[in-house]
Amino acid sequence: MRILLVGAGGVGDAFAKIAARRSFFECVVVTDFDITRAERTIAWLTERHGAAAIAGRFVADSIDASDPGSVAAVAQRHSITHVMNAVEPKFVPTIFAGAAAAGANYLDMAMSLSKSHPTSPYSLTGVTLGEEQFAVTAEWEAANRLALVGIGVEPGLSNVFARYAADHLFSHIDELGTRDGANLVVRDANGEEIFAPSFSIWTTIEECLNPPVIWEKDKGWFTTEPFSEPEVFVFPEGIGPVECVNVEHEEVLMMPRWLDAQRVTFKYGLGNEFIGILKTLHQLGLDSVTPVKVRTADGPAMVAPRDVVAACLPDPASIGPRMTGKTCAGMWVTGTGKDGQPREVYLYHVSDNEWTMAEYEAQCVVWQTALNPVIALELLATGAWSGAGVVGPEFFDAEPFLTLMARPEAEGGYGQAWGLEDRLAN
Repeated sequence: MRILLVGAGGVGDAFAKIAARRSFFECVVVTDFDITRAERTIAWLTERHGAAAIAGRFVADSIDASDPGSVAAVAQRHSITHVMNAVEPKFVPTIFAGAAAAGANYLDMAMSLSKSHPTSPYSLTGVTLGEEQFAVTAEWEAANRLALVGIGVEPGLSNVFARYAADHLFSHIDELGTRDGANLVVRDANGEEIFAPSFSIWTTIEECLNPPVIWEKDKGWFTTEPFSEPEVFVFPEGIGPVECVNVEHEEVLMMPRWLDAQRVTFKYGLGNEFIGILKTLHQLGLDSVTPVKVRTADGPAMVAPRDVVAACLPDPASIGPRMTGKTCAGMWVTGTGKDGQPREVYLYHVSDNEWTMAEYEAQCVVWQTALNPVIALELLATGAWSGAGVVGPEFFDAEPFLTLMARPEAEGGYGQAWGLEDRLAN
């Protein structure tokens, strides 16, 4: 297996650091528009693992993720078998097309972007997340190539949990509900708490201000208002109660394609401050991706407001040393258990920033996101997972993934325990 890693930002850097401990691949080509970022990642790997362990297994190259021709050319130059997309979802179409042109398999952690319904955005779907990718699944099947989409943490691990629940825990599922929360705090040099999102603000704006999608078996997919249906969800391992709201996310568009449930939702624990900031950005038009003309010292320039917001905030990859707390990603499932009795469970994985910084010098949110595609690639390399077409993680048997994930590193696994809480339905 020869992997083209597109993007050496926070998630891409963490992906390389996790993969460096594994032996299932021949080479990872770490790429970025700015090759110095790729070289920085490889320098860290070399310092941590030694030149002999890294030389030839990790190499740097430059790439233009906005150009399918560039992606295809880099993939072909390095005889790539699998293209791993680790950049913002606005680049999905070009990287996806470049991988297809190169005859490579493809993985991403976020799918092609949505477009709201032109007249009824808060009740009807327009172009949904991933729709453009799912539309060409027959072409990928005919080429005997696999596009494994949405294999981050959410989407990704949450989808794996949903498949596990459907196969092993429930005879009938009322709701598959992704629930994501954290108690993370970022402080400045003076110890004061600051606003510093732990994930790409560009992507966060896209997810949180778009109309959230809900699936119900008798209605199909429909939309609602941003931040709707607030609920307090209690997260494990000391995180505690967090208010969660509806957010647009891929799981809702993915799970009903392969899993039988009456309802599928995604709710994220944003907090009142974050919601207030997002609403203000929207009111001011600073969430827009349409360039506007601005005056600069060098003359007029066209700039997208959302890119300005992203440039003004700390790089999520850089805030790890100033961040404390844990993040939890998981799947809340209700329905009827295998014994015919009502059942409610929460399957989850918690990532502790103190541990990820000590082990990988990567903050916990990007590290948790990067873990899952590495595991998936290993399963594909060993043949434990196989297939063709455009599919999500729930297409595959969840047990090999969760077993490899939890097995201690000393025994060939990843040493990442996952939890299952039984929460009896009232």
